[in-house]
Amino acid sequence: MKEIVLSVEQLTVYREDYKAIENVSFSLESGTDTAIVGPNGAGKSTLVQAILGILPRQSGHVSILGQPLSRKGSLAARIRQQVAYLPQNFLFDRRIPMTAAELVGLGWDQLGLQLPWKNHKKRSHAIQEALDRVDASHLKHQMLSGLSGGETKRILLAYCLVYPRRLLILDEAPAGLDMRGESEFYERLYQLKQDQGWTILQISHDLDMVRRHCDRVLCLNHTLLCQGIPEVTLSPDNLSAAYGSEFVRYRHQH
Repeated sequence: MKEIVLSVEQLTVYREDYKAIENVSFSLESGTDTAIVGPNGAGKSTLVQAILGILPRQSGHVSILGQPLSRKGSLAARIRQQVAYLPQNFLFDRRIPMTAAELVGLGWDQLGLQLPWKNHKKRSHAIQEALDRVDASHLKHQMLSGLSGGETKRILLAYCLVYPRRLLILDEAPAGLDMRGESEFYERLYQLKQDQGWTILQISHDLDMVRRHCDRVLCLNHTLLCQGIPEVTLSPDNLSAAYGSEFVRYRHQH
């Protein structure tokens, strides 16, 4: 039996005065890739942000590697270090004089892993190794202001790789890339998943990609309408119930 990396039980979250998600429950097994699908405004980003603790929850429980998200102390901090998050839009002031390597290094520093100068080589080696794994070593000294969208996504993946993680959460991470850039992003992502043993939870509007690559699907529209393998969950009846008129437009465009 595979280890449960993430467990969500009866999660309900309000945004301002309305109920964004209600009584959502699911779990992720180690090494699997699970997609959250649903129409715009269905609560997908709210769900991810509540799992990460960015948004407060009104009720329910979230556990990572068997430890409650609400737990305090050093053990809880170490558990959170096992989670990496790639948002839909990485917003930053392009006037900040920071190189790609310096951004990747923040992925080490923000985990409280600052080392004495005598061990500085360990940090430097981790940064270089992370850049190598995403084929971005040549961008090491490039300023962030000079990176393309695809290069920025690669550097963010390196940021996630600079310290070993168990769970990678993506909120439409390829957003803003053209078709070639998106294809390259997913190709690199799934190679890293195999190499690193990541468990992935991702929000996606690309149902064709979900069918090709994901192990499980969560179909969400404020509540969890269904979940399971793509072949069953992405049936026309399920998608029509979740998307309504949006599903009709999707079928017409594809």
